[in-house]
Amino acid sequence: MDPIYLMNNVWIIICFTLVLLMQGGFILLEAGSTRMKNAGHIAGKTIFTVGVASLVFWAVGYGFIYGEGNAFIGLSDFFYGDFTSVVDGLAGSVDFMFQLAFAAIALTIAFGGFAERGKLSAYVVFAVLFSAIVYPVVAHWIWGGGWLADHGKQDFAGSTVVHLTGAMAALAATIILKPRIGKFNKDGSANDLAGHNQVYTALGVLVLWVGWFGFNAGSTLGVDDAFFGYVALNTQLAAAAGAIAAMFIVWAVSGKADIPTTLNGALAGLVAITASCAFVAPWAAVLIGIIGGLIVYFSMKLFDKARIDDPIFALSVHGVAGVWGTLSTGFFATPELAELNGGAAGLFYGGGLGQLGVQTMGVVACGLFAFVVSFIILKVMDKTMGGIRVTEEEEIIGLDLSEHGSYGYPESMPDKKQGA
Repeated sequence: MDPIYLMNNVWIIICFTLVLLMQGGFILLEAGSTRMKNAGHIAGKTIFTVGVASLVFWAVGYGFIYGEGNAFIGLSDFFYGDFTSVVDGLAGSVDFMFQLAFAAIALTIAFGGFAERGKLSAYVVFAVLFSAIVYPVVAHWIWGGGWLADHGKQDFAGSTVVHLTGAMAALAATIILKPRIGKFNKDGSANDLAGHNQVYTALGVLVLWVGWFGFNAGSTLGVDDAFFGYVALNTQLAAAAGAIAAMFIVWAVSGKADIPTTLNGALAGLVAITASCAFVAPWAAVLIGIIGGLIVYFSMKLFDKARIDDPIFALSVHGVAGVWGTLSTGFFATPELAELNGGAAGLFYGGGLGQLGVQTMGVVACGLFAFVVSFIILKVMDKTMGGIRVTEEEEIIGLDLSEHGSYGYPESMPDKKQGA
């Protein structure tokens, strides 16, 4: 057997593992960014929903994305199990596993909009429907040979497919669920419902940062030309620039080098470079990260002013930075890399407005689809399930106890049975 074929498959399984381990980063990030009384719930529901996403992706998701069909959706390869197929130079099962990990990440991002107030039953139902209906359609349009792929849409590792799609579903959830108790005052000003553990949050960001090399560099789908090293370089530079830019802007504006903002800046840099990591020069990756770090800070403030309660800043980090990352290839894609990876050169390399127009069209179409379909699903769920938000009493108690019957930190928050 060809040794390069074997190496490519081993590489992608390693990258699948890195992307799957990003779920651990999300557990730490989301738990640390929220209050202690909900920490166990956040950790547990993440594991459960990854399980749901995996089964739904196996049953129908992969087929809707990559199956033979039309420009809108795939219509074959359901209940995937072909051990003889070869896809993009990989064993079909290896490609399946890698793509599955991306679908699970998109769902986890979407669930950021549910944090601290969504019912567990709502997580279960929405996990099934998002994994079957929302994510696969967007992924098919861009990665599965759909209509945006035909137009040359550039999204190397998923600023649109994964991050914007998840963020728009999160936006739909935040609107329907409404803000957490105590988040906003009557005059519209926002209160800081601070997360309980900044060390968890920082460690979560670092785990995500490491996992992102599986996300971006793994999307090369091989090792034979070592292009994954170039993608990794751009990824590292953008993340570093995003963290530094966010820290300095919040420091300049508020007088304090706010830690959560710095961490979100690193993530914004990572999200922004995800679409463009294979299309741009390293200097552009730095600039893309800097702008990502700046816009994540200002968008966080904007969402607060709009009374949109986003506990883990999914809308800013994954939504706004995802839009910027998608558009950035329309500005900075080099002719050589565009020829290698698809699409056309960006505006600043003499490519005109063509690629930027395609990127803009992709953002609008995918963002609207993900938001509208998610909103409809959640609205129907809200009307038919007796609401998708926990009661006021359950929210005050915390979801650890109200949804699971035990605390994530039982020694710090003992119940009456323990002699409290």
